[in-house]
Amino acid sequence: MAHTPSLEKIVPQIRRDIVRMVHKVNSGHPGGSLGCAEYFVALYFEVMEHSKSFSMDGRNEDLFFLSNGHISPVFYSTLARSGYFPVEELNSFRLIDSRLQGHPTTHEGLPGVRVASGSLGQGLSVAIGAALSKKLNKDPKTIYLLMGDGELQEGQNWEALMYAGAKGVDNLIATVDLNGKQIDGSTDEVLPLGDVRQKFEAFGWEVIELTEGNSIPQIIAALSQAKAQLGKQKPQAILMHTEMGNGVSFMMHTHAWHGKAPNDEQLAVALSENKETLGDY
Repeated sequence: MAHTPSLEKIVPQIRRDIVRMVHKVNSGHPGGSLGCAEYFVALYFEVMEHSKSFSMDGRNEDLFFLSNGHISPVFYSTLARSGYFPVEELNSFRLIDSRLQGHPTTHEGLPGVRVASGSLGQGLSVAIGAALSKKLNKDPKTIYLLMGDGELQEGQNWEALMYAGAKGVDNLIATVDLNGKQIDGSTDEVLPLGDVRQKFEAFGWEVIELTEGNSIPQIIAALSQAKAQLGKQKPQAILMHTEMGNGVSFMMHTHAWHGKAPNDEQLAVALSENKETLGDY
């Protein structure tokens, strides 16, 4: 059996992949990707029951949907590092005819990608549809979803939240990346979200507040708690407080790196702060 490195050792390699991909093409979204690295590692390498023999059918396995598709670098790196496709393919990020487009797409046939998610606000609706399909097929597995906080400003989310709560979609765990930042500034400056927890609960959701959203043990604990509460007529929400740009000092505590690539000198700093652990592509 192949040795699986500790989760803490995978995270810095994921960060290296993110900044190198975005730097190479001078395009992409490193901030949110870095902020969710721990979540992806915890989900794909520890919590989720998934098959690398990818099938769009997805029966008898947990499914993941990425709603905030602009953080594709962390998604692609995680898929490659967990065996869905060769790590070397990360070299093709955002290139013409690549399977690794700036926002995930399905027509290129990239293993692990189940829905195109360039347009924000749609992921929850898709995840609910997948969850209902699982129920109809008597499939006991779980649907996982990651959303951004900025995209909660989209109205479609609230229709979907109301539906999931009213219909008892209780095989769904939706995580919201609450970093408080979006491309034009803080969410409070652009369009305040108010008390997100109270809003989810008002729509009939069970809510777990994850204050340390960049802690792998706490992420695993929150996901495990949510999974233990499935099957009780309530969808599960995890409000995950993260730091955008986490793990790269000059990208943290600002929204400036939402969609900006590092230059050569900045890349060198980011890589020096995250040592190679699994081998660069």
